Amino acid sequence: MATLLDNYEQQYAILTADITGKIGQLSSKTAGERKPLIAELDRQLEEALELLEQMELEVREVEATQRPRLRTRVDSYQAELRRLKQAFENACSTTHIDGLGDGTEELFINDGVSVKEEQRQRLLNNSERLERTGNQLISGYRTVIETEEVGNQVLQDLAIQRETIQRARSRLRETDADLGRSSRLMSGMVFRSLQQRFILIGVSVAIGIVIIWCIYYAFAKNS
Repeated sequence: MATLLDNYEQQYAILTADITGKIGQLSSKTAGERKPLIAELDRQLEEALELLEQMELEVREVEATQRPRLRTRVDSYQAELRRLKQAFENACSTTHIDGLGDGTEELFINDGVSVKEEQRQRLLNNSERLERTGNQLISGYRTVIETEEVGNQVLQDLAIQRETIQRARSRLRETDADLGRSSRLMSGMVFRSLQQRFILIGVSVAIGIVIIWCIYYAFAKNS
């Protein structure tokens, strides 16, 4: 599940970076060149939206403990896509204004600067901001991936340590069982030793009584 979501994120990062670059190219294209580029951008924006929808479905399937963190990431991607759409619409509006007239006329504002030049400069600034945003998005995505890799490594280390502790506990229980069996065996040996000693003492006392009785009987008979 996490691998599939990572694939979607990687595709989304590459796609949005491409969209950012193409939006920046709109101002330098002729009217004939802009038309297929705008159609391509429309298609890519729809593709990015579909990727976000797939991400949302994947987030719903993950464990509840991981869902808030992944939900925050998808929300940031959605906000970034909204900014790209707005920038695309602004770029389309600007290029539309540039295409009005016969291509040779320019409208001038009071200070002598043409509307066309002002719109181009605004679009250039927007393109630069979009490029920086795209680079930040890619950098953020890489940081997230690296953080997840570190987290996964920590989880793996913890799992190994847990397994080691469990094996140590198992060996300790086995040792305790062996000690218990040894203790019972020693107790049995001591009990049998004491039992044999009491029997030996009893036999010795009985023999002594018999000997004394024999001596007494012999003296009593002689007298």
